[in-house]
Amino acid sequence: MASHIVGYPRMGPKRELKFALESFWDGKSSAEDLKKVSADLRSSIWKQMSDAGIKYIPSNTFSYYDQVLDTTAMLGAVPSRYNWTGGEIEFGTYFSMARGNASVPAMEMTKWFDTNYHFIVPELGPDVNFSYASHKAVDEYKEAKGLGVDTVPVLVGPVSYLLLSKPAKGVEKSFPLLSLLDKILPIYKEVIAELKAAGASWIQFDEPTLVLDLEAHKLEAFTKAYAELESPLSGLNVLVETYFADVPAEAFKTLTALKGVTALGFDLVRGTKTLDLIKGGFPSGKYLFAGVVDGRNIWANDVAASLALLQSLEGVVGKDKLVVSTSCSLLHTAVDLINETKLDDEIKSWLAFAAQKVVEVNALAKALAGAKDEAFFSANAAAQASRKSSPRVTNEAVQKASAALQGSDHRRATNVSARLDAQQKKLNLPILPTTTIGSFPQTVELRRVRREYKAKKITEEEYVKAIKEEIKKVVDLQEELDIDVLVHGEPERNDMVEYFGEQLSGFAFTANGWVQSYGSRCVKPPIIYGDVSRPKPMTVFWSSTAQSMTKRPMKGMLTGPVTILNWSFVRNDQPRFETCYQIALAIKDEVEDLEKAGITVIQIDEAALREGLPLRKSEHAFYLEWAVHSFRITNVGIQDTTQIHTHMCYSNFNDIIHSIIDMDADVITIENSRSDEKLLSVFREGVKYGAGIGPGVYDIHSPRIPSTEEIADRVNKMLAVLDTNILWVNPDCGLKTRKYSEVKPALQNMVSAAKAIRTQLASAK
Repeated sequence: MASHIVGYPRMGPKRELKFALESFWDGKSSAEDLKKVSADLRSSIWKQMSDAGIKYIPSNTFSYYDQVLDTTAMLGAVPSRYNWTGGEIEFGTYFSMARGNASVPAMEMTKWFDTNYHFIVPELGPDVNFSYASHKAVDEYKEAKGLGVDTVPVLVGPVSYLLLSKPAKGVEKSFPLLSLLDKILPIYKEVIAELKAAGASWIQFDEPTLVLDLEAHKLEAFTKAYAELESPLSGLNVLVETYFADVPAEAFKTLTALKGVTALGFDLVRGTKTLDLIKGGFPSGKYLFAGVVDGRNIWANDVAASLALLQSLEGVVGKDKLVVSTSCSLLHTAVDLINETKLDDEIKSWLAFAAQKVVEVNALAKALAGAKDEAFFSANAAAQASRKSSPRVTNEAVQKASAALQGSDHRRATNVSARLDAQQKKLNLPILPTTTIGSFPQTVELRRVRREYKAKKITEEEYVKAIKEEIKKVVDLQEELDIDVLVHGEPERNDMVEYFGEQLSGFAFTANGWVQSYGSRCVKPPIIYGDVSRPKPMTVFWSSTAQSMTKRPMKGMLTGPVTILNWSFVRNDQPRFETCYQIALAIKDEVEDLEKAGITVIQIDEAALREGLPLRKSEHAFYLEWAVHSFRITNVGIQDTTQIHTHMCYSNFNDIIHSIIDMDADVITIENSRSDEKLLSVFREGVKYGAGIGPGVYDIHSPRIPSTEEIADRVNKMLAVLDTNILWVNPDCGLKTRKYSEVKPALQNMVSAAKAIRTQLASAK
């Protein structure tokens, strides 16, 4: 019985790629150094899977930034502003598209489906001259083959690539992106021909858009594309892989009828309804790659249950046509549990990271083939039983408080307009008030202080002194820049979710459980294993300390319940909304304590609210109902004069704008600059927004410093669709990944732009 892995984490067990990328970007190492680190990581990954007995090992899932950008490079679809003149795309052009450079901004970045991973959105139009400009897929196949590993090269499928793209600037928004199919397929044919010549026997096309609600003409594009590729693909086994949700019935019909396709891959963890479609009629003679091992969470697979499911599928597709697989790429989980030497033994026994999931896949394949590892299955059963019966998972008081939430929608008693009036009397802010989103640069020295405190190399007194000095530096800088509503810069936090999880019950933490978010950015999601509560205040000391350093309003900075949920590895033994309500109650306690401590502006970030939106429209309403309700729970009991902010970043918000309004926050700051101000279009179309709003005026994920004129131009575009008295001026997101040499001039220009427009507005009266 065969086994398959959809994809594997790229960063390395100790984030080797992250550090190599950042060293290269900072000019401290060469391109050759970066390539050497990357080659070593790939070699290690392929060897690991080969040694574990995996038959179908992927290649071309490694990336220096993301797989969609790699496909843009493969197709030579470089926007003209990067001045690419043809030939093989090198690092300079590639990273300029991803990160921008001193003279031009980066391409838009958005979330990869409903994950916390991001991709660079292709910018396409009728005038793009596609050309075969990156041979990465073929090079990596040959590289693996040279190491004695025959791999399955993975490509983002042509239709999904186009459906994930957007019309370039200057191209009509209604431009039919699928009309470019005939232009990109010749390049796919070239890649296929080279892979065949190199000796590939399998090829994997990732077509995850097939899990979305697609109109008939979009489904027809799949039929057309694979009919066109049938001849070039002859002689190859072709796998079309889907993941993250159920495949709708019409898409299933289209997928199973594709010409030249010999294997179909499905996520059977998040796509349980797909099972009914498979059992109702799977095409004879085709392989089923059954994704039964969860690629998006860290819980050990219930291998007995998975084996029973796989055995039932054998009767449908035939024993020789069933392949055991992961539900999606393991990119979305941590790398290896072996690196967790400090994790609690009981909790550790409940977990499986990417390396362990590879073992699970192979163990299931061997069991199906009649070579069941009884010791492995027995240990797994014991761990499953331990998790179900452990007293540390359940807290009756928390469950009772969460159950009591039913029956109320938890709205503040006064409407937002009246609240804003009361807040303005207290805060006395100018029009177009300026603020930042929360974090300031995390310097090497600051990271050293946190690291040494954690390792008990410095005392608590020394740590507090160092953090207070950092806060004072950040406060003084903001006052010098004349920013209106200040932040303390979050020097005590390495990560916005991890920081809160460490102080809440029901959470566990890893030492090396890093997961890539984008580029070199990695996050270490907490593990929610049990009921959640707040034993004591989490931020009140630092917020009060910061407020004592200034007469200006100082924001209390919290992460919202939906974001903590969506950016954690969440327990899978109860519905997600129940866990979210528990977190909301914990954050509510913190909000009320901040207010009692004299903090008059409290930001509750919900950066990941849109990210958690289910991929199928039929499931949107239920998710948005409990997600928005969870946010409202956090601040339902506070005074009208306390201003509640929230922040959202890097997602498409236009389709949930009414739910955002229903959150009933006083002010929302929201990503805008990197998405061609897509957000503003919803207001042009007549949506009325009465609360304060700060669409980001510059992109913080690029080192580029925007000019005063550029920011003023953005603000004027906002004023064309938003009332002056509700508009705030702020960056897109937090500043932790930037350097002070970038942050200071950018904020200086932002404040100058706001002041210039205030002067214009005053003189126009």
